[in-house]
Amino acid sequence: MSTNQSAGSLYMLDITAVMMGSVNTVHPVVITDGNHTLLIDTGYPGQYPLLRDTLKSHGLSIDTLTHVIITHQDLDHIGSLPAILQHAAQSVEVMSSQDEKPYIQGEKRLIKITPEAIERAKAALPPEVPAEWRNAFISTLENPPRSPVDTIIHEGEELPICGGIVVIGTPGHTPGHISLYHRPTRTLIAADALRVVDGELHGPDPSATVDMPLAKLSIAQLAAYDIASVICYHGGRYDGPVLQRLTELS
Repeated sequence: MSTNQSAGSLYMLDITAVMMGSVNTVHPVVITDGNHTLLIDTGYPGQYPLLRDTLKSHGLSIDTLTHVIITHQDLDHIGSLPAILQHAAQSVEVMSSQDEKPYIQGEKRLIKITPEAIERAKAALPPEVPAEWRNAFISTLENPPRSPVDTIIHEGEELPICGGIVVIGTPGHTPGHISLYHRPTRTLIAADALRVVDGELHGPDPSATVDMPLAKLSIAQLAAYDIASVICYHGGRYDGPVLQRLTELS
């Protein structure tokens, strides 16, 4: 899916893989204006080939990337960033919020990957999972991907690329979670502040959200934006009555 405007073209990517016995799809977003190409979030660790091929299917390339924004520290968002930086043909500027930076850089342990969480994940692995995959999965939890962050972006800042992209602080799912608003297409890239379930817009997954009351406050402030559609990392695109739904959720 792409939405074309003179001030930028926006693409929602579908990155799908079978994980722990079930099909899992995430939705990174690319916005390009001919001079800059921005990728928002990068999929799970090990999904670089899928990401590269999905970009190709839209006529895009890793080699034209100029910026990557990581909305927050979770594994499925940082995931393929190190591989992107390794393979890109040019320098790529990595951006995040101040609060998430030390986690993305590996200076602090990811807050949801506690020793207890790793033990629970090990116990949840289906018995038919091959030993090689099991060991790789556990190794990823114990040694998450990390990458330097070049630029801190701030609540309320408008990035002067692709027609204007507003940074919105949406803490709750993680302490420094951000969402992004693309002015030309009136699209909210919600990351994990919202999700689409069975075609309906919902708040973040409570089981994966650090502070649910704060997450609801974050949803309330989104109603200030003139949003035509929402892209959620989990669930994809929502084109229903956005403002009405945001009010209900908050």
